[in-house]
Amino acid sequence: MFNNFFLTAQSVDFFQNILEQFTSGPERIVIGIVDVLLFSVLMFILFKFLKKNHAQRLILVIIPVLLVSVVLSSSALGFPIMGRIFPYTVLFAVLAVIILFPSEIRRGLWKISSPRELRETFNTAYNVSDEDIKDAIDEMVRAIINMAKKNIGALMIVAPEKLPTHILESGTSVDGKISSSLIETIFHVKTPLHDGAMCIFGNRIIAAGCFLPLSQNNALDKELGTRHRAALGITEIYNVFAVIVSEETGVISTARDGLLTRYYDSVMLTDAFMQVYGLKVTPASSGKRAGRAAKKRKP
Repeated sequence: MFNNFFLTAQSVDFFQNILEQFTSGPERIVIGIVDVLLFSVLMFILFKFLKKNHAQRLILVIIPVLLVSVVLSSSALGFPIMGRIFPYTVLFAVLAVIILFPSEIRRGLWKISSPRELRETFNTAYNVSDEDIKDAIDEMVRAIINMAKKNIGALMIVAPEKLPTHILESGTSVDGKISSSLIETIFHVKTPLHDGAMCIFGNRIIAAGCFLPLSQNNALDKELGTRHRAALGITEIYNVFAVIVSEETGVISTARDGLLTRYYDSVMLTDAFMQVYGLKVTPASSGKRAGRAAKKRKP
């Protein structure tokens, strides 16, 4: 009974200590409000990050741990050991998130450091005219549609600037002008470069047969193969746009910023490439793309 009375008294002192922060004067009230708001914002960012990366179960662990940490580390309770250990709980939680989600954090830092207009469209000077870029887009769309009809697997990467050397050197240098016949030849099942990725800059194919980092996202659909994981992996790290043709189903997909969108047709592909290259997209075609994507997307 004495123990219960002691714990009750300590709990009352703890909450009274918090209450005093809001009743001891205008300055303390402001500091207390700011403190609560900052803590709430940090928790909101953490929970949103975990939910986005399909780690909602961790929230059920983090919430009680944080509550216990706040209570035990309070000076009102005066625990000599727990009061020193639990203030480091937040640091341990941050380190755990960094270890568990390195790719997601890297992509988030890249978004923060990159200009907004660069993330929306590449807007890169390719030293070629808009007409040349449009011709290249037509050739790419024609090749992709043809390969999809024949169930020829393909992975194409369009970059605003040349990819890191180690990725380009993992494949074979091509440095050729984009044409549908060249693309289809490279991805033909009997050619040695068909299994790797094709890297494109402007209206030229820079390299083919390149190896890309695979996404470690465990929430991906099991039916997605290595090409889809490679497309997601490279877009999680670098500012690139990926197009994938499934060898099993012929379904055309795109990836950007670590997000995969499936079931593209020629109109949708053209619009996507126009956006990537920073060229104007007509409202009518954008509406078609949204409508068709809604119809063809899996429930």
